[in-house]
Amino acid sequence: MTAPIQSTDFVGTRPEFYRFHNGEKAPLPFAPEEYEARLAKLRRIMSETGVDVAVLTSMHNIAYYSGFLYCAFGRPYALVVTPTENVTISAGIDAGQPWRRCYGDNITYTDWQRDNYWRAIRSVSGEGKVIGIEGDHLTLVQRTMLDSFLSPSHVKDISTETMRQRMEKSIAEISHIRKCTAIADIGGYAIRDAIREGTREVDVAMAGRDAMELAIAKDFPDAEYRDTWVWFQSGMNTDGAHNPVTARKLERGDILSLNTFPMISGYYVALERTLFVGEVDPASLAIWEANVAAHEYGMSLLKPGISCAEVAHKINDFLGERDLLQYRTFGYGHSFGVLSHYYGREAGLELREDIDTVLKPGMVISMEPMLTLPDDHRGAGGYREHDVLIITEDGNENITGYPYGPEFNVVG
Repeated sequence: MTAPIQSTDFVGTRPEFYRFHNGEKAPLPFAPEEYEARLAKLRRIMSETGVDVAVLTSMHNIAYYSGFLYCAFGRPYALVVTPTENVTISAGIDAGQPWRRCYGDNITYTDWQRDNYWRAIRSVSGEGKVIGIEGDHLTLVQRTMLDSFLSPSHVKDISTETMRQRMEKSIAEISHIRKCTAIADIGGYAIRDAIREGTREVDVAMAGRDAMELAIAKDFPDAEYRDTWVWFQSGMNTDGAHNPVTARKLERGDILSLNTFPMISGYYVALERTLFVGEVDPASLAIWEANVAAHEYGMSLLKPGISCAEVAHKINDFLGERDLLQYRTFGYGHSFGVLSHYYGREAGLELREDIDTVLKPGMVISMEPMLTLPDDHRGAGGYREHDVLIITEDGNENITGYPYGPEFNVVG
């Protein structure tokens, strides 16, 4: 164990920050060369925007550039990147884990006095520099503290530039995402096997989650295990894509929504499917088949050169011709990578009318049309299919394996 290296600033005998390099570095999700390549691109962004020091504060960017996925619990974290250094800033409650799980150096700040977090950042950044921040994450309070402690000559928002970098995946990322998607399928099959009349949503969800966590532990023996989850919805609960699991018991003829979300080292993927318990009535079948048709049409559109807005408009036209557009509830897909339901997403790569990003090879994106019919309509419920696709040089590759549609998904 390396003894803590205390700062030269003290409150009595208590350090403001120190280095606690406890144990040995753990295997990270990617090789050192991958992190070096990401940091090199970040430093290129910094150079092009005139930024001297980047102070990144979001979970997704810190994980992307360092491999460390923090657990905030009300405390701030950071990654400080200069032309020569990359240092994570973490809270004392985590001890040596952030150092073991990050690429580069780590400084631990203490709770002995307020704002030691910013003193630790200042020890790397210095004062009077042009500071790059994530304007979509840094709070107003923390921005005030940045001004007070770092006395920047200028502050620039580089969140859009870093998001664009994350949208285009490396070969190593795509390999990782493939493995994640295969695990999502495992969860889907476990859920399908657990569906029975009288079974509670929560019990079905647990079957899928447990199957995925066991698969993750097998395929990623050096990872940290957290955050994998399932949303399994039935009946009225299917009307919203993000409705939580309940203890509702499944009934014959229920519409179901299967949603598996393995999380591996900050990387999120999803499998989402419509199912029915035992039988599907004609009105519901017609809506389901129409949504499947929209899903297939949408996947056929995903290729280099088309914009997100174009895809959205084309699917809108497809649904409008079938008098179903009024039942669409959200966009048709989004990017995958270092993102999650509680710490961020790549908002510039979503299949919506207001996003003009053009698809490029190496991007990873979902197709997930959803139609929701109110409870007083025949065929009421939420219908959603979701596949993960890699944009290739001449089209796309669908890496989701679990089947969609009525032939496989009327079960129980």
